[in-house]
Amino acid sequence: MPKLHQIIERHWQSPNPFLSLLLKPLSKLFAKVAAKRRDDFVSGRLKSEKLPVPVVVVGNIHAGGTGKTPIVAALVSGLQEKGVKVGIISRGYGRKSKAVHVLNTASSAADAGDEPLLLFRQTGAPTAVGSSRAEAGRALLAAYPELKLIVADDGLQHYALQRNMEIAVFPAADTGRTNLDLLPNGSLREPLSRLASVDAVVVSGGKADTVFRPSENMFASHIETGQIYRLNRPSEKLDLAGLGNQIVAAVAGIAKPERFFNTLQSINIALKQTIALPDHADITAVDLPNADVVIITEKDAVKFSDGHGLNHVWVLPVCAIIEPDLATFVLERLERVPKVV
Repeated sequence: MPKLHQIIERHWQSPNPFLSLLLKPLSKLFAKVAAKRRDDFVSGRLKSEKLPVPVVVVGNIHAGGTGKTPIVAALVSGLQEKGVKVGIISRGYGRKSKAVHVLNTASSAADAGDEPLLLFRQTGAPTAVGSSRAEAGRALLAAYPELKLIVADDGLQHYALQRNMEIAVFPAADTGRTNLDLLPNGSLREPLSRLASVDAVVVSGGKADTVFRPSENMFASHIETGQIYRLNRPSEKLDLAGLGNQIVAAVAGIAKPERFFNTLQSINIALKQTIALPDHADITAVDLPNADVVIITEKDAVKFSDGHGLNHVWVLPVCAIIEPDLATFVLERLERVPKVV
């Protein structure tokens, strides 16, 4: 029996007329509340905080699953390559504490959340998490006063923090749809018209529909996979040709687990079993199937402290390629238009 959230998410992808009839009034109410909240911050009726360095928000108008985290990693890495001292702030969804936490080499997913920890390990950029992103930013700057720029992972709707730039990530699969709606009838947090006010839109995971151009500054990203490595010995790569008759399984606790499974199959890995866990799930060794080889995502890999006793677990690394160069655009935009929203 499917759970309620599964029924709703299926409805978002293939609208059910009966559910639309029930949920459409709620979506209209949600739209009014969301619009008023944003207007209250923009007009100054609700206070927002400005950090002493520029803030670039990378977010989305969807309720998750847009491929945003690899894009944040690619942007931060691109800025670092240009010599920019950049830090990352995030809410840290799924962590155990609500206190502000500045990440260090001993930080766990329970301390920081899986996505911020992954970003920290991938980029090496100073990173802080907190339910108040302004507080996280202040803590990060206190620990790393040399930072010149902060990238906020998610938080497009977190208007309590002022931002100098907004970048929205939008999935390619939705660029041609005409039946998108706001929560709960659809997956949108804000209407499509919101994209006209951001500085840039990055279409993720494929080519955009030809009629989709909500912004003057459009970017495209696609995912490239690296060599699958052993969880507890990253220098050791998986020999795909040597899999032979071994039983291979895949486990994913991400928003769109089928993308991960499809990626593995696209590189000719025959999966005997797939396990889809909820996004940000607290995955442990007991959640892993009995198989000769178990392949997991990098996002799930950070939940294992050292991989002790998990010699059969392997990790698929991915990176986002963004065209044209998003880091160059950000720096040029900040220099030309240092606006604050």
